[in-house]
Amino acid sequence: MKSVPESLQPAAVSSTEREFEIAVLPGDGIGPEVCAEAVRLLRVLQPAMGGASFQFIEQPVGVEEYLRHGDPLPPAAFEACRRADAVLLGAMGLPSVRWPDGRELTPQIDLRERLDLYCGLRPVRLYHTNDSPLKNFHAGDLDLLLVRENTEGLFSTRHHGHSVNADRVCDLMTITRRGTERIARAAFREARKRRGHVTLVDKANVMPSMVFFRQVFNDVAKEFPDVQADHVYVDAASLFLIKDPRRFDVLLTENLFGDILSDLIAALVGGMGMAPSADIGDECAVFQPSHGTAPDIAGKGIANPTAMILSAAMMLEWLGHPGTVSAAQRLRRAVERVYAHPAHRTADLGGRLTTKELTDKVIEQL
Repeated sequence: MKSVPESLQPAAVSSTEREFEIAVLPGDGIGPEVCAEAVRLLRVLQPAMGGASFQFIEQPVGVEEYLRHGDPLPPAAFEACRRADAVLLGAMGLPSVRWPDGRELTPQIDLRERLDLYCGLRPVRLYHTNDSPLKNFHAGDLDLLLVRENTEGLFSTRHHGHSVNADRVCDLMTITRRGTERIARAAFREARKRRGHVTLVDKANVMPSMVFFRQVFNDVAKEFPDVQADHVYVDAASLFLIKDPRRFDVLLTENLFGDILSDLIAALVGGMGMAPSADIGDECAVFQPSHGTAPDIAGKGIANPTAMILSAAMMLEWLGHPGTVSAAQRLRRAVERVYAHPAHRTADLGGRLTTKELTDKVIEQL
């Protein structure tokens, strides 16, 4: 397992011959369908990756494991993720299957917390004007990166539970200096590779924890004089993302705010089927689409695999081998060329292509 430098960028790989161990967690709902297409694409790319190759190790996780054994993330699967060079995850959990206290199963969040995958990267990009609900936006006009703190915030007491007879239940917002410093530095470094602008999204006009979040962010901003920094309250950010999304480049958010806003920015470019993500720590990384398990369309073969495919491209780039980095660029260009044609769409974008057919189009472009 590789160790990731502070910048969250992959370490340089000296040898051209390298086999990467990839833990594959297909999960639930449409997860296995889109995950299979990403693996198929990676196998197609592998011969041209200059000595880089993959060993895919599939692990049983999710609802079926919970129903069989009472644990959606078995110890063997977790250890495989900890040991692997990277993890590909389809989607996990179903609304109809819950813990005794009423919460849904969220083993993907357990992975973030147990592996300390504190940096959530959620990029969105518009490929065709027809895909956005906004007017007069064209390919490339919308290009945003949301950086989400994954291990603190309002998710910090999610395991505390409550009595069914309770009269009062409280969730705790946890913001630490260490957690804020490292996620802020990650956001500034990402901005250096993009357009050089970071916007902190907070609620510092009301919440003391958010005042502290902003103070630490401002301290870190002094380390990056070449990057423009500003702040927007989360309610105002929601408005600006609809009225004038081009004002933003990198948005940095607390855990819950990031969970909400990542869905909003996905809608700007066509929906959750277009939104990849990476959860990155100092030693491990998980790559998955931002969407959920979509049980209403599971098994129909019509799920949009694009978010999963683009998540695989993020993994290729993160692995850091010259061959995988080049393959990531090829894969993104192939997706861009497919979506340049208005008819190349799955049902969620008004098209008729199946999950497999959309992937076939990407392979043709490769």
